[in-house]
Amino acid sequence: MSKIGFIGLGIMGRPMAGHLLAGGHTLYAFDPFGVSPELVEKGAITAANGAEVARNADIIIMMVPDTPNVEDALFSPGGIAEGLTSGKIVVDMSSISPIATKDFAKKINDLGCEYLDAPVSGGDVGAKAASLTIMVGGSEAAFNKVLPIFQLMGKNITLVGGNGDGQTTKVANQIIVALTIEAVGEALLFASKAGADPARVRQALMGGFANSRILEVHGERMVKRNFEPGFRIALHQKDLNLALQGARNLGISLPNTATCQELFNAAAAAGGSAWDHSGMVRVLEKLANHEISSPSQAN
Repeated sequence: MSKIGFIGLGIMGRPMAGHLLAGGHTLYAFDPFGVSPELVEKGAITAANGAEVARNADIIIMMVPDTPNVEDALFSPGGIAEGLTSGKIVVDMSSISPIATKDFAKKINDLGCEYLDAPVSGGDVGAKAASLTIMVGGSEAAFNKVLPIFQLMGKNITLVGGNGDGQTTKVANQIIVALTIEAVGEALLFASKAGADPARVRQALMGGFANSRILEVHGERMVKRNFEPGFRIALHQKDLNLALQGARNLGISLPNTATCQELFNAAAAAGGSAWDHSGMVRVLEKLANHEISSPSQAN
């Protein structure tokens, strides 16, 4: 069994850390907003800061919202870097900038430690079910050491390449997810406005080539008007910012990614930053002056 550190115990990190405890590992936990009593009851050892986590653990996992949060967790006073000794492995499972990731990895490597960027896809549902997709960048040796830990939290686990490649893969994932949410929203809005029952349309489409996990999960959210996160619009805005900034650096155009970002921006302007990202459909509904679940349009 390993001694594992976990920093960032929010909507995703809390169930992920719980799976590690259930797997019999010793867990040192820190979150600036406090460690939930549920995890402490399961055996988590509360640490005062990231440095204390790093001193006690062999593998230190971060699951925090954005690039500045990762930098702070690593390098601020009392951060992870202060507690590292040679041979330890730092794993960032947040979704952040691939460029910053390469810089963070080099600084950790200079301390004699390995670094893996390992962002995830699957949302809180996948975190709770231990079915996350995990996209990893880093050395094969470090990946093989951490793989049994990843397997307690996810199912589809892939070493994509070197440091930064895991984050690049996650950005690509978020492009596909955003565009698919938009497509599902348009399709169900079209069907509903035309007078068809959107729930039945969704069910029919799930048996054909248009089927997707997003049609299944987020299509249902749209029909049932359930926009509790999930994965917040504010976080998806952050991910698409990474995509669009990267595209500018690469000299390429991502026109439909930009459109989805504008729809997220409109949702946020309407007070929807904390909606589930399926709530993008509410902007499309506003443009159409029609809600997908409108009883008057259902057969």
